[in-house]
Amino acid sequence: MTEADSAASGKERVVVGISGASGVALGIRLLEALSELAVESHLVMTKAAEMTIGYETQLTPRDVAAKSDRFYSIGDIAAPIASGSFRTKAMVIAPCSIRTMSEIATGVTTSLISRAADVTLKERRPLLLAVRETPLHLGHLRSLVALAEMGAIIAPPVPAFYAEPQRISDIVDQFVGRVLDILGYDWPKVRRWGEEGTKGRRRTRNEAVTKRAP
Repeated sequence: MTEADSAASGKERVVVGISGASGVALGIRLLEALSELAVESHLVMTKAAEMTIGYETQLTPRDVAAKSDRFYSIGDIAAPIASGSFRTKAMVIAPCSIRTMSEIATGVTTSLISRAADVTLKERRPLLLAVRETPLHLGHLRSLVALAEMGAIIAPPVPAFYAEPQRISDIVDQFVGRVLDILGYDWPKVRRWGEEGTKGRRRTRNEAVTKRAP
C-alpha cells in the first residue's frame, strides 16, 4: 500500500511494534485483529523480535510482516512513522522488552521502534506498552513511572482468568481485545465481565423470580 493509497482509503492507522521479549504472539494477533477491524497497521520489528518469532512460532518474520499493511525495517529512521506529521491514531508495542521500554523512557531513540514511540508521545497520541518482564527491579519501576508521567499506557499482558481460558490463544485474544478496547475498537473475541454468557453477569428481576419459583 502506497502513501497515496493510504490517504485515499480514509482508514485509521495504528503503529504496531514487536520487540524481542517473549510473547510475540501478542503482536501477531494484534495485526490480525486490526485487519479484521479494517484498521491500517504499520509494523516495525526489532532484530531480536525476528529471532523470537522463530523460537516461539511456526512463522517467519516475512510471514508476520505480510500480516501488516506497511512494514518498515528497524533501521529505517526516514520511515513515515518516524515523523509526527504522519498521522496515526496510536502505537502499541506488544510485547515490549525492557530494552525498548528503557530507550523510550530516556528519549535515547536508537531505532525506528523507539523513535516511533517517542513521536507518539510528543504528538500526545496513545502509546501502549505491553511490558513483558518479571520480577521488576527498582530501575525498571522508575522507568515505568517516568513513562506513565509522559503519558504512556503501561499494560502488562496479565491473563484474565475470569474469562476461563482453555488455550493459550484464549489468553492472547483476551489481552489483544482489551488493548483494542483502550484504543476505542470493539473486537468480538473479548469476553466481558458481567455480560451475557460470562461470569459476573447480574440476573434480571424476572430471571431471579423464575429461579426461585417452585
